[in-house]
Amino acid sequence: MLPQSGVTSGARARYRRVGVVAALILAGIVAAFGFAPNSLVEPVQTQRVVRDLAAPAIALIRTDGRFWREERIRPGDTLGQVLARLGTNDSAAKNFLHTNAAARGLYQLRPGKALRIETDGDGRMVALRYLLANGDQLAVDRTDAGFLARTVVPQTAVRMELRSAEVNSSLFAAADGVGLPDAITMQLAEVFSGDIDFYHDLRRGDRFTVVYEMRYVDGEPIGAGRILAAEFINKGTPYRAFLWHDAEGTEGYYAEDGKNLRKAFLRSPVAFTRITSGFSLARFHPFLQTWRAHKGVDFAAPTGTPVRAAGDGKVASLGRQTGYGNVVIVQHHGAYSTLYAHLSRFAAGMRSGIVVRQGEVIGYVGQTGWATGPHLHYEFRVNNVQRNPLTIALPTALPLSGSELTAYTAQVPTLAAQLSLGRGMTLAGGE
Repeated sequence: MLPQSGVTSGARARYRRVGVVAALILAGIVAAFGFAPNSLVEPVQTQRVVRDLAAPAIALIRTDGRFWREERIRPGDTLGQVLARLGTNDSAAKNFLHTNAAARGLYQLRPGKALRIETDGDGRMVALRYLLANGDQLAVDRTDAGFLARTVVPQTAVRMELRSAEVNSSLFAAADGVGLPDAITMQLAEVFSGDIDFYHDLRRGDRFTVVYEMRYVDGEPIGAGRILAAEFINKGTPYRAFLWHDAEGTEGYYAEDGKNLRKAFLRSPVAFTRITSGFSLARFHPFLQTWRAHKGVDFAAPTGTPVRAAGDGKVASLGRQTGYGNVVIVQHHGAYSTLYAHLSRFAAGMRSGIVVRQGEVIGYVGQTGWATGPHLHYEFRVNNVQRNPLTIALPTALPLSGSELTAYTAQVPTLAAQLSLGRGMTLAGGE
């Protein structure tokens, strides 16, 4: 009679021997997929990144029973619900927060934001901190005379953050995919605008890496700061930029060799606009109703739109001229000058002889002089001869030199190492 398993004891012995042999064979197969003797192993590429880390602050253990708690605001939350989750058992504090005018910032709780309170051993509220929408902080403290609510400027911590991504559809889609703040994305496009046309030159597979500042209050992000270093690989060509403060305190972005990435002049003195009339030697003038040369470019924009200086220079002339209306002429270094006409008004403090920086607002779009609609008439002159600002090869700003170049090149390797780290992340993970 066969055992319940349906296999004789002799057969079971044979199966055990077969199982042992099979196990040995399988072990050999596993070993074959491991490392065979005398086999060559491809070396693993490694990179050493050294960073200075601040020593952690060690908080002393409090013996008075007080401690801070934090709770995130949920959609639909009321202040009472948040305080209940925080375990606050203090009717006096709740009444103060609901009735005091200085605590009105708590009436509109924003989901995702943090509310922090300090309680004592009896669950009474000792202090409260909440970051308001305008960046200020609401501070509520218990005093001997009762509660005191006030708005204070919070202490801000600045941290460096690293993001890297591959462009598969658009720059903003790639940036959003890795959590890059919009303000940093805009800075990124501005930094490389002299080398890359982000409207026409972007390609699928382009990559960027950026090291930037992020401001925090009590561990909560409140806004992005400046780009410290960035790399953009466009159509296989890498472009890199590093932030530097010059001797006069002006910030700028430079290549690894100290070359200034900023062009000496902006192509357009007005942001987000369209061209209504280009540079031409024969154009029908809409105001004079005759054919004549148009040795400038007209940018249409609503009245009051800020007009920026195209480059660093000194205001050579400011006033009203018949055809130009309200006009500003800026003399730049060398043979270059620029003209801005039909302005509705001049910027506050603008006068002849003052020094202006590239991007500084010098006036506002208008319709003064011979103009049929609000627009900026802009001229770019070389030796006082008008040239087409949209096609002329613009000179770059001055590079770093001397001691500034030495100090600059000493700081680049650390930031360049972080860019390399981010580049490796992008290659490994994509967008």
